[in-house]
Amino acid sequence: MQLVDLFSALETSPVGAFVKDRGATFATIEAVHLMALAVLGGSVLVMDLRLLNVAFKDIPARTLALDAHKAFKVALAVLLVTGFFMVAGVATKCYHNFYFWVKMAALAAGIAFVFAVKMPLLRNEGEPPSAATLKLVALASTSIWLLVAASGRWIGFS
Repeated sequence: MQLVDLFSALETSPVGAFVKDRGATFATIEAVHLMALAVLGGSVLVMDLRLLNVAFKDIPARTLALDAHKAFKVALAVLLVTGFFMVAGVATKCYHNFYFWVKMAALAAGIAFVFAVKMPLLRNEGEPPSAATLKLVALASTSIWLLVAASGRWIGFS
C-alpha cells in the first residue's frame, strides 16, 4: 500500500466523509485551527522576542519561556487534532499539494526544534546560554514557525 492510498482511504473514511459533506463542519474546524494557530504563534513570538531581548525585558527569559510553553503545548495539541480533521476532508488534494508537504516538514522541524533544542536549552539549570546563542535560537524558531504558517496559508491558494 502506498502513501496516496492511505490519503484516499482517509478521505473516504467516515471522518473524511463527515468533514467533506458538511461545509459548516469544515469551517468550524478551520476556525478552531486558526484560533489555536494564533495562540501558538503568540507564544512563540513572546518567547522569541524575549530571547532576542526586544520585549519583556523585565521578566527572566527562562520564566517567560516556561510559562509561554504551557500555552504552546495546548495550542499545538489543538492544531494537530483540528489539522487531522481538516486534512481528512480533502486528503487526496493535500497529498498532491506541494505546500502541504512543505508545511508538514516545517511543522515536524518546528516541533523537534522546540522540544529537542529550545526548551532543553532554556530549562538547563547550569550555566546560562550566551546572548548570541539565545538570539540564534530565537531567529531559528521564528523562521521555522513563520514557514509553517506561510506554507499553511498557501495550501488554500493552490
